[in-house]
Amino acid sequence: MVPAADTPKDKRLSSAAFKVVPQAREMRDRIRAVAADVARPLDRGAGLTKPQLQQLGEGLLKHLGEPEEYLGFAMVCIANEFWREQVMAVPFERRLMLLPHCLKNAEGCPADYDEFGLDCRKCGACSVADFKTRAEDLGYKVLVSEGTPIVLKIIVSGHVDAIVGVACLNVLEKAIDKILLAGIPAVAVPLLSSNCRSTSVDEDWVMELIDLKTPPPAVKTRSYVHLMRAANQLFEEPELSRLAPRARSAKPQAGATTPAVDPLVQHETIAYQWLAQGGKRSRPFITLAAYDALKGAPGTTSAESLQLPDGVKRSALAIEAFHKASLVHDDIEDDDEYRYGQQTLHRQYGVGPAINLGDYLIGLGYRLVGRDRKELGGDCAADILNRMAEAHIKLSEGQGAELLWRDAPDKTLTPLDALKIYALKTAPAFEAALYSGIRLAGPADDYEKMIAEFSKTLGVAFQILNDLKDWDGDSDNKLLAGQDVLGARPTLLLALALEGLNGPDRAELLDLLHPKALAAPPVSLERVRGLFERAGVFAKADKLVDKYRAKAEAVADETEPTELRELLYFLVDTVLERQTAPPEPDLHPLPLLQIAKP
Repeated sequence: MVPAADTPKDKRLSSAAFKVVPQAREMRDRIRAVAADVARPLDRGAGLTKPQLQQLGEGLLKHLGEPEEYLGFAMVCIANEFWREQVMAVPFERRLMLLPHCLKNAEGCPADYDEFGLDCRKCGACSVADFKTRAEDLGYKVLVSEGTPIVLKIIVSGHVDAIVGVACLNVLEKAIDKILLAGIPAVAVPLLSSNCRSTSVDEDWVMELIDLKTPPPAVKTRSYVHLMRAANQLFEEPELSRLAPRARSAKPQAGATTPAVDPLVQHETIAYQWLAQGGKRSRPFITLAAYDALKGAPGTTSAESLQLPDGVKRSALAIEAFHKASLVHDDIEDDDEYRYGQQTLHRQYGVGPAINLGDYLIGLGYRLVGRDRKELGGDCAADILNRMAEAHIKLSEGQGAELLWRDAPDKTLTPLDALKIYALKTAPAFEAALYSGIRLAGPADDYEKMIAEFSKTLGVAFQILNDLKDWDGDSDNKLLAGQDVLGARPTLLLALALEGLNGPDRAELLDLLHPKALAAPPVSLERVRGLFERAGVFAKADKLVDKYRAKAEAVADETEPTELRELLYFLVDTVLERQTAPPEPDLHPLPLLQIAKP
């Protein structure tokens, strides 16, 4: 057995360790063979964390006398062996094959892209076609693409239960911190180089993983994917209309692209469509998962073990209804153009109808909880409604403070001022979601302090990350970068800049926030970015995210029972997911599951 030393929880793996794949096939095979020995005694039921995987990889390389630059490759090999049996047990038709576009023939690839990536079955000019044809013949769903946004949607929607992937080590590094958290069994073959053009791979290794097949293993690794899917399915028909019956129409128009003519039906249809629209479903997931955790976490073992009463599901729906209502009103107040990659409601239907649609969703949220007071118990329903009302008030206070600052002539702002607004705007929704799940499982008195502290630190860190994300633009919410500056919003980034700049630079930044200056966004944005960089704003914000992340983990460290503590760790890792660099032109396999801290 390869020796391994303890690894601190906060030890961060340097990305440099992932860069090198052994060029000798003999060495790659030696590492794979030892990885099988390392993984054999691991507890499949407990999950595998990134620090544990790093520890095992370091021990493996020390045992072989090989350099640390192979650590990324070793970690992938160990993770493959950890997941091998569980991938083998998933039927071929429930697997997803992910192939990188950079494996294609760079000299005049004749294949065209369709909505699912390269259509290369009829070509056969490179290994991509060989892998794709073999996988499809077995029943796999196959993606050959340059991006990954669709992958997590496929997983959460319930179409696949395992992944076989090919990617460079740069991409596998990102995967360990990101979509691997979904808990889907996965194996991956690293590309032999990361130059993203006509690279190569051990083709026999890929074919071996494609053909894996065996009866189901006795032990399956716990995963939150079943609860993630449950949260997603709340907003799919016919479940949505079953849990929240429509008052104006018995069921939605099947395949309809436009709302019905009847204005009452039209209003209801738009509201339900918006409730079901986009997003990660983080808040309803928190409610469902917190309830499940205090019931012994049966939902982390299998979909069949999920025990979610309708009252719990409706409370989770209510959390999302409040969230979607706040987004409608927030978009109006900020006059944002896009949400979830499409025009905001007030841009589509006008300000008046959008305000009313937001109000409707608020009422729907309260009704969803109130209607189940007999099932939940009067005290439980009252406690949840009270916590939701408190969250609604705090959110309105935070948004109100932001709007008053935006319209004030004095644009001075301290980091403390910005953090106070963040604590009111973002944390209450997480707090209401977490409290609701815990209270639905039983009395919540012993968790009150934990809920407040954890939600505040998580919410503030999430908002800081969202501010950083605004400078890159995104397809989830706002397609245009720099919208916070153009909207003159009191962000922490701005407060840090005002604090860090002196004299003419600080005066110039304040001048750039003047409405006349903001009327020329290309010039203003570039200059603001330059001033932010001069003040070291982005690095300071990153450090603050790490600080709040550590605080949230410290709260989780003291939380019992174990199932709830593990959920809190999972929330920190997923809600505070970072995009450290532009997406690579590859796909992200899922080499392991990080479910608990050591």
